[in-house]
Amino acid sequence: MKITGVETIQIEEFSNLLWVRLHTDEGLVGLGETFRNPQAVAAYVHETCAPFLIGKDPMQRTALHEAIRHDIGNHFQGFPTRSVELRGNSAVDIALWDLCGQAMGQPVAMLLGGFVNSEIRLYNTCANSAYNNKVRSGYNSQIYSRSDPAPGRIGRHEDLLMQVYEPARLARELLDEGITAMKIWPFDVHALRSRGRYIDAAGMKDALWTIEEIRRETGDAMDVMIEYHGLWQPAAALEIARAAEAYGIFWHEDPFATDNFDDLAAYHRATGSRLAGSEALGTTAWYREMFARGAIDVANFDMAWVGGLTEGQRIAHLAQIHNRCIAPHDCTGPVTLLANLQLMAASPNAIFAETVRSHLEGFYRAAMTALPEVENGHIRPTRTPGIGAALSPEVLARPDLGRRVTGKTCA
Repeated sequence: MKITGVETIQIEEFSNLLWVRLHTDEGLVGLGETFRNPQAVAAYVHETCAPFLIGKDPMQRTALHEAIRHDIGNHFQGFPTRSVELRGNSAVDIALWDLCGQAMGQPVAMLLGGFVNSEIRLYNTCANSAYNNKVRSGYNSQIYSRSDPAPGRIGRHEDLLMQVYEPARLARELLDEGITAMKIWPFDVHALRSRGRYIDAAGMKDALWTIEEIRRETGDAMDVMIEYHGLWQPAAALEIARAAEAYGIFWHEDPFATDNFDDLAAYHRATGSRLAGSEALGTTAWYREMFARGAIDVANFDMAWVGGLTEGQRIAHLAQIHNRCIAPHDCTGPVTLLANLQLMAASPNAIFAETVRSHLEGFYRAAMTALPEVENGHIRPTRTPGIGAALSPEVLARPDLGRRVTGKTCA
């Protein structure tokens, strides 16, 4: 089998996502994904990756992964992640694994060693239907504050608004769906106001109110994770963690810039709480340093940013060696979720699958031919060949779809 063409696909409605499809002379098509800076990533894929990949055997995925990473003009030093190059490499790598699984008639989890986990506990990241999937100018996220008037009505699954204005309702909805873990970021708005240098008493009270409301509604039935998006300086982050600990926080995630290795280790020792990291700098080299320092408990790397399933498998093994858990990041796209689940299915140290219910029941469902089953707060990895799904015919026929092809496609 040979790769004959490399295709990138974007959809205006989901403008932050980039899908990569690898076409072969046997009619199989492998699907990968990444997100953010999609135009630049697409240019890199066609300029650098495609000329190298065309004519190659996709079954030699490790050799291709290593060559793209190191041998075709993109040798990386230090602890890079989320670069245009690594995003493109990640999407290509996931597509290669998908192709290999299809060619062998097996889900990717079988190629990784088989199913250790038939289902995985999930947590709901409390975003909304447009979170991360649209290109935005300026600050590339959505921030709401209780200083602003509440909307007249907050619809179902608009979790980003609910976590700000109606956190008790949000927690109750999740529990009623069988979901017993949720991730929120009530401190972000205050970090942006002070550039992370401090949080005043009013800001602390405002943010803690969100957690108080969740605890009042659910008691100890809900595990609560706090996401900080790396926005704080260490002293302020530590102050927040100590104030929040009275509410039984399951983990603190990326409290400040994750290139501060010693600061993270000191923060971890001072809080005594579980620390998750990092979607921001989560390569194997970064985890080598973090695990050696005892700084991280949960590895929540993003496979669409760090090098794909090949890098994800290496991180999972490294975490296992250090007796740490993995919970790969997905607040982004459906292919990343499918790839995450294949890795977690084969990983004894998988602890949580990150999901966004508005995505799962919204654009993920519209984009893909199939999705994993969710029941009673758990999600089941697909068992069909490859990553378990492809882009739907409806998506491929959309008028707002843009594609670029190098080489020849199957169709």
